[in-house]
Amino acid sequence: MKRHIVVLALVVTTVAGSAIAAGDVSQTFAVPADRVWAVTHVVLRHLGWDIDKDDRAIGWITTDSRKVAGEDYGVYAKGTRHRLRIIIKNAGAGKSTVTVERTLFKRERILFIDNDEVLPTNDRSVEQSILAAIGKAL
Repeated sequence: MKRHIVVLALVVTTVAGSAIAAGDVSQTFAVPADRVWAVTHVVLRHLGWDIDKDDRAIGWITTDSRKVAGEDYGVYAKGTRHRLRIIIKNAGAGKSTVTVERTLFKRERILFIDNDEVLPTNDRSVEQSILAAIGKAL
């Protein structure tokens, strides 16, 4: 019985460690959420990310997808793309937490019908660069 518990504990620890390693990238800034919201919009536009949707009440900004690799001919496309979701939350005492989530996916479009397949990734350099740019602009 103890052996089963130890094995279960190892499995849970391994899965939790993988989830943390593959998690989103967050940073807390000593700036109110309204200021972070405005600066994040400016930074995203400056870095070439078009904003698809934003909702200040919820604190989410979603970008349009951008091509990582592949071809795009309008009615036909095949390649890898990514999109960002930025979550801005009030952390109290004039602080805000910004979380950047990046979704990497494979897209194939035929006659305006997109077929997207999410791809796993452990590379967090894009998320970290966005947070660094926001921090620098604040």
